[in-house]
Amino acid sequence: MSSAGGIIRALNSGVKHLAVKRFTLRYPEQKLKFVGDGFQFDPQTGVGIAGQKGRHILFHDKCTGCQLCAIACEGIAEAIAMVKVNETWKHNKKAIMPQIDYGKCVFCGLCVDACPFYCLYMTNDYELSSFTKEGLIYTPAQLAVKPSVRQDVEIKIGKWGATHG
Repeated sequence: MSSAGGIIRALNSGVKHLAVKRFTLRYPEQKLKFVGDGFQFDPQTGVGIAGQKGRHILFHDKCTGCQLCAIACEGIAEAIAMVKVNETWKHNKKAIMPQIDYGKCVFCGLCVDACPFYCLYMTNDYELSSFTKEGLIYTPAQLAVKPSVRQDVEIKIGKWGATHG
């Protein structure tokens, strides 16, 4: 009796999902929309604002070269190195800024939390593929460029689970 009941339950489960729209996206053509601008740190509450953890963005006019982002990353992934930049800023006397190696980065967001001047954020840009390892190393100039992210598909939660439209 128990094996027949198991077969009936398995068939019932399979039949229920025949009419449900699949969740698979056609990736290069369709991209999932994420809410918010990305992972940030809120100084008023002292906690991180939820968001997709993708590529970092660096605001040069706020960075002082304090190296706290590199220190926070030191025990985790060692993906951030401080490099010399050609620009001189009044608030950055050492003229050093973070350079991130995305081949090592684990996207934990600790560098964003550690930044006392709120110059480092994580964006929703998750497409970071490269043919070489050197292509995964983003210099301070590359980190300053705001990514253009095209996201056109939204998640809809329904009676039978999540779908996209």
